[in-house]
Amino acid sequence: MDADVVVVGAGPTGLLVAGDLAEAGVAVTVLERRTEQSNVTRAFAVHARTMEELDIRGVAGELAKTGTPIRQLDLFDRVRIDLSALPSDFASLLITPQYQTERVLRRRADALGVRIVRGAEVSGVTQDAGGVDVTVRTAQGATAVYRASYVVGADGVSSAVRRALGLPYPGRSVIKSIMLADVQLSAPPQDVLAVNAVGDAFAFVAPFGDGWYRIFAWNRRHQVDDKAPVDLEEIREVTRRALGTDFGMHDPRWMSRFHSDERQVPRYRVGRVFLAGDAAHCHSPAGGQGMNTGMQDAANLGWKLAAAVHGWGGESLLDSYHQERYPVGRQVLRSSGAILRLALIRPPWGRKARNIIGQILMGIPPVAAAVAGTISGIGIRYPAPVTANRRVGTWMPNIPVAGGRLHDSLRGGRFVLVGSDAPAVDLPAQVDAAVPARPTGELLLVRPDGYLAWCGSAAEFPAWASQYFSVSSRPVEHPSKIE
Repeated sequence: MDADVVVVGAGPTGLLVAGDLAEAGVAVTVLERRTEQSNVTRAFAVHARTMEELDIRGVAGELAKTGTPIRQLDLFDRVRIDLSALPSDFASLLITPQYQTERVLRRRADALGVRIVRGAEVSGVTQDAGGVDVTVRTAQGATAVYRASYVVGADGVSSAVRRALGLPYPGRSVIKSIMLADVQLSAPPQDVLAVNAVGDAFAFVAPFGDGWYRIFAWNRRHQVDDKAPVDLEEIREVTRRALGTDFGMHDPRWMSRFHSDERQVPRYRVGRVFLAGDAAHCHSPAGGQGMNTGMQDAANLGWKLAAAVHGWGGESLLDSYHQERYPVGRQVLRSSGAILRLALIRPPWGRKARNIIGQILMGIPPVAAAVAGTISGIGIRYPAPVTANRRVGTWMPNIPVAGGRLHDSLRGGRFVLVGSDAPAVDLPAQVDAAVPARPTGELLLVRPDGYLAWCGSAAEFPAWASQYFSVSSRPVEHPSKIE
């Protein structure tokens, strides 16, 4: 074996799962088609749930220094989503370009000894009962084969891993000919984020943090192919229509076009191969949930693959990745799609009705909390067994525990048993104990990704744990390709 796990793709999703695997003592190699880093980035939003996952890994503070948090998300004209009331240590939306997120995760991966091979373009993936072979073309034009026990395809919308598996990617394009430009502004917006849609025009302005700004602009009146040239004057005109000003944009250093799809692969797992991030699902940019969903895929998958490599995570645990994350991807498709369609309502009377109804709904606390929870990821919960406590599958708050906070105890990819009686319980090798600042009679077992795995009494825990942590890995019998 060249590695226990090969990860294809060195974007945020691939780097996060690779770091998690390495921290858990798994030998991991990352294969990246790009030979150099790029600042060509479409994602600027890091949501609260993603920041919590990064906090568990000890890098949230570093990333927070690269951007600006906003506590209110403005949609349309007057519809505002309050993020400040989220039950999170990160009750906001961090505005920072994707390359900063990649930089932080790459530094973590490097520090943990992750091997990153650049200029490696995947041309084939085959698997058998003992492992997976990934064939690549190197930057020098040679062919190389990497063999691993498992493979994670985190290689984006045009995933070579997904194509090699023969998996369909059903869906459709929802918005075409979105113009992108990196520019300087003579009169930058006062708010960190400037965004609005007026039916036939949409514009979004976000800062890189170094004096440059990324512009997203869409013009219903001029729909052309992605390869068509971009004219800065058209971007200025569209931005004025949507936002009332072009902020004095000038001196573009880069311009391009892209289209936005809504797609989701039917299976996130095929035998020993797993798909994550844009390789498994892609969404409209509305709500800024795409990169976040991929990184949360990675947080869910990494510890499960580590368990399989270390011999106690069986097939049911590996299958739970699809069972837990596929519904989340589907929900993000629906919520981001709904935001986009509402933003692009064309008739003035329709936009007025949208704004009035939106304002009324956001004035109802339970509705406002549900919307904020959906967009931020805070509202995500995973299905629990029928006989389990109703809290199993929910996110565990970052409560104070002896010696610090719960997130500190979770670092290193381990489970944590939280409770006053936790130190007295005979713990499996995968579990640490943490005593909460407030005494409690129940025990809560927190997974490495911050979700509750079990809840009960000290007397019940040994029997449950003996089953959960003693499942031997079995040979994979899934087909290597979908016919």
